[in-house]
Amino acid sequence: MIKGLGNFLIYFLLTIITASANVKTYQPADQGFTDDTTRVNNLNLLSVNTYNTDPQRAKTYARQAYTLAKKVNFKTGAAYALKNMGSAYYLQGNYKQTLNHWQRSLQIFRSINDKLGEANLLSNLGAVYFNQGDDVKALDLHLKSLKVSEQIGNKLRIATSLINIGALYYRKPATHNTALKYYKRALPLTEEIGDKNAYGTAAVNLGEIYLENGRDTLALFYFKKSLKAFEGTPNVPYTLNNMAKVFQKRKDYKSAFDYHNQALKTAETYNAQPDITESLLGLANTFAKQGKNGQAIPLYIRAEAISKETNLQYELKNAYEGLASSYAKIFNYKEAYKYQNLLTSSKDSLYNVETDKKLSGLQFDFEIQKKQSEIDILIKNRALQQLELKRQQMTQNSLMVGLILVFIIAFILFRNYQIKSRTNKLLDKQKAEIQLLLSNMLPEVVAKELQNDGFATPRYYDSVSVLFSDFKNFTQMADALSPQEVVFELNSCFMAFDDIIEKHGLEKIKTIGDAYMCAGGVPAIDEMHPMKIIRASLEIRKFMRDRNDKKLSEGQTLWELRIGIHTGPIVAGVVGRKKYAYDIWGSTVNTASRMESNGEPGKVNISAATYDLIKDRYQCTYRGKIFAKNVGDIDMYFVEYELTEPADPKEELAEVKSLIS
Repeated sequence: MIKGLGNFLIYFLLTIITASANVKTYQPADQGFTDDTTRVNNLNLLSVNTYNTDPQRAKTYARQAYTLAKKVNFKTGAAYALKNMGSAYYLQGNYKQTLNHWQRSLQIFRSINDKLGEANLLSNLGAVYFNQGDDVKALDLHLKSLKVSEQIGNKLRIATSLINIGALYYRKPATHNTALKYYKRALPLTEEIGDKNAYGTAAVNLGEIYLENGRDTLALFYFKKSLKAFEGTPNVPYTLNNMAKVFQKRKDYKSAFDYHNQALKTAETYNAQPDITESLLGLANTFAKQGKNGQAIPLYIRAEAISKETNLQYELKNAYEGLASSYAKIFNYKEAYKYQNLLTSSKDSLYNVETDKKLSGLQFDFEIQKKQSEIDILIKNRALQQLELKRQQMTQNSLMVGLILVFIIAFILFRNYQIKSRTNKLLDKQKAEIQLLLSNMLPEVVAKELQNDGFATPRYYDSVSVLFSDFKNFTQMADALSPQEVVFELNSCFMAFDDIIEKHGLEKIKTIGDAYMCAGGVPAIDEMHPMKIIRASLEIRKFMRDRNDKKLSEGQTLWELRIGIHTGPIVAGVVGRKKYAYDIWGSTVNTASRMESNGEPGKVNISAATYDLIKDRYQCTYRGKIFAKNVGDIDMYFVEYELTEPADPKEELAEVKSLIS
């Protein structure tokens, strides 16, 4: 699979920066450029020209460019400086810093309506999530990049997006044909614009699919074209590793070893961590296929270490797989069992059911809306048939019989009218029930979209507040109570929670067992969501305290509630075909869940991201950095009480907007 995809994309965008910087550097002063802006452009150009050979120096140049650009309010220069810093971090495998700098760059490009820069950054961000195994986020970003690129008619950016989307579809065997279509659309476009690196990327991707389909001669043909196009660039190791796979398949292990070794040396020259990992895995696999497991194991271990450090999920899975197999073959079953367990966990993480559902798309078909017209047509046809029959009988029989037939026809028409009237009433009632059911299951705006269009489009939100709650020791309490008592207690609490979040303009997402989840700022964007969700959480806390005071006085078991809140970006949409559900996804949701699980009963535990938005309105207690599973150390706070009376809504909204921005 194409795991070095991000490197290709970075080379494309840096080529664009170089050309742009040259133009800006030599513009005459009367075109609006000053000595300072020219110096910013020159520093950015130096950063671009050194990112391959000396990423650390490239970052230094970019930081100098950013500092100067901020000083003279040169937004375009600042955006490119942040972009160049992210590119250098990317080549070093530091994805956390890469995302930080590229997201800030994207915000500036959008603020100055630079569509080319926006398309560029969307594509780059998609490459990072691709390498981290987050296919859903990657596909969303690449589709957005393609849309912007088509709006401005930039063929290089269109070709890049087509290649990226094809790479995502290539990750799953079931969608290889879809990937092939995207690559074939991209290849002639890259040849038309004469961009060697874009052409090389499309060619190597096509070669991989042909290799997967057993057409290794055709695969090698495209790999050689790719190698020629990539000559002298950091993308060479990727093609060399693929050529090695062809010879490995042919059992020409000497040639396979030579190509993997060339790839490793070239990748180490550029300090390209993903390509170094791929080369190590390729060398290890070559030794393993020859039965030289003792030589393969150290290479797998090196690949495992780099994959962990740079969060290369697919490469880590392959390293675990190789180690489990190699240790088993040398009868070291303890280590083999250890790595087999790690491999199983890695596969579960990469191929979970929720990801497949979100990648497959959302469909919705309202057949019930067709029923009324179908029944009307059926009744009308039957009535016409009967009328025609009676007319024929009337012409053949006597006046007496004719009068009888007229009476019969009148009776039938009256009966059909009654049937139709009852049917229409029944259908109207069913339609109203369906609409009521949808409005209870889904947000109103989403339900209307489903009814009008037959589907609901997933949406990305920059800022949403997510609340999780659950009850301490719920399992033990449930075991001690009857099923009826458990359901009664949960229902009483959740109905009260529903009333509170509705009062504060929040959206209930779902309940899972004793857990309750809601969010602010979806599906309708509401910039007041941080304040609203905190007020709702404190009201929920008060409700539970009052309820427990009553239980304590009656000698009953207390139900203690933990609440956790986090604010950040999410993706929201409708899942399912028969039982529809509105849901949200993303790291923000996972972090909110960790806020709840790391909280304390009777407390509202919030992240630093939420605290920064509400700290001027609420008294909070800092808890320090606390480790959260799958998130790491994170600053947490307990919300105590509101400092002042609620501000004027307009003033409060302006304050929240300034904090979010």
